[in-house]
Amino acid sequence: MLSIVVPVFNEQDNVLPLFDQLRGALAKVNDGFEVVFVDDGSTDQTEANLKKVAEADNRFKIVSFRRNFGQTAAMMAGIDYAAGDIIIPLDGDLQNDPADIPRLLDKLAEGYDVVSGWRQERKDASLRRNLPSRIANRLISRMSGVELHDYGCTLKAYRRQVVKGVRLYGEMHRFIPIYASWEGGRVTEIPVNHFPRIHGHSKYGLERIVKVLLDLLLVKFLSKYATKPIYVFGGFGLIGIAISFLAGLYALYLKFFAGISFISTPLPLLVVLTFVTGIMSILMGLIAEIIMRTYYESQGKQVYLVRDTVNIADRRG
Repeated sequence: MLSIVVPVFNEQDNVLPLFDQLRGALAKVNDGFEVVFVDDGSTDQTEANLKKVAEADNRFKIVSFRRNFGQTAAMMAGIDYAAGDIIIPLDGDLQNDPADIPRLLDKLAEGYDVVSGWRQERKDASLRRNLPSRIANRLISRMSGVELHDYGCTLKAYRRQVVKGVRLYGEMHRFIPIYASWEGGRVTEIPVNHFPRIHGHSKYGLERIVKVLLDLLLVKFLSKYATKPIYVFGGFGLIGIAISFLAGLYALYLKFFAGISFISTPLPLLVVLTFVTGIMSILMGLIAEIIMRTYYESQGKQVYLVRDTVNIADRRG
């Protein structure tokens, strides 16, 4: 079975056209399908239009948040409530083309675990959206070792086993291909269509790039040091203590061989500061080790609160 996950936030004018497009594109899916709309706390008529869609076709399901939690939380909710063996996220703003879904499925059938969409001809503002996105994509590929042209494209196809157990926070939904690759999954990409936004406006600005880069640092940290944070904190601590030791030796050299008093240089302050910082870093590393051992499996807590559902059973258990 195929599950389409569509996070939406204030997309009242796009819901009904998207419904028609999805039904047309999925009409020939042999194994059946469902579409899980996740209303991320919309304040317009999005939820009302979604209920019209659910009434017209019970394969279209709704998860409604109590308030706005962000795209990543909405994506996580859609994955949690999806029943399909294959999960395809899709933007709810009509910029992704549902007609590309069969092409993603065909590529997935070649033995891949993740097929990522690549918006080769992206219809967004060149300087405000496209250029920062290209820079971010290259940086992500370089740091992660997973070469993709377009991490920001929502339209991707996942086998359920590669997203099972993955917990998403911040802007981390775009990093699922990285998680899959690190777990031994096969990842590829294909060009997909992209259309300019007709109704509504984008919910994201340049500040999102900063969030993505910070999340990337976190992903990199988790990939290498999630179970051994002492390597990071302890490493900084040892460097601090080493700097303190060297600064102390230099201060003694100046005192006894150059006749320069301790109080004439900032070296004593540097010695104390770096030594204390080093000790504190090591202690933080030990605390992090204890926290990881206590809470490593505690990520089952959700990052969203569901108000109600329509045409859907609770499948989280």
